[in-house]
Amino acid sequence: MSKKILILTGDCAEDYEVKVPQQSLQMLGYQVDIAAPNKKTGDMLQLVVHDFTTLDTYIELPGHRISVDVSVSEVKADDYAGLIVPGGRAPEYIRMYDEAIKLVQDFFAAGKPIAVICHGLQLLAAAKVLEGYKVTSYPACAPECRLAGADWQSESVIIDKNLVTAQAWPNHPAWLRAFVELLGASISI
Repeated sequence: MSKKILILTGDCAEDYEVKVPQQSLQMLGYQVDIAAPNKKTGDMLQLVVHDFTTLDTYIELPGHRISVDVSVSEVKADDYAGLIVPGGRAPEYIRMYDEAIKLVQDFFAAGKPIAVICHGLQLLAAAKVLEGYKVTSYPACAPECRLAGADWQSESVIIDKNLVTAQAWPNHPAWLRAFVELLGASISI
């Protein structure tokens, strides 16, 4: 089995939901590649940090800049052990790229472990792969999940078959542990 993990994302992804999984999986010995549609190897992505103030929704602040490791057009699901789709605003626009949709569908068709968090479920809904899955997401994405045929639940983390979903970055510990277990590895202390 490949020791490579793909993070499929884009500009304005939630910083924590890209960097924390990337570095955590690297710590476990995985090669973690960042891919984004409409970008080529070496291009930079601008990540963002969302924060809650007194508004009814979150505000967006600049986060880190990271480089793209591989173009989506060069990625093959067979080369990776698993897929991560972070949230933020990136899923809202990367779902418009056929190559991103096809890549998600390829990972699902292969039954590979997939970890999706927050607004990342928007990409899965667009890829029409949620039918029959029990999922969670950032609550504002619940209608899209349900329209895509998923059983959306207001839980922190849900594991269903090859898919682990979480509401937001505060759920990282349980979400990442579940993903690592789906990959067939274990974390022991």
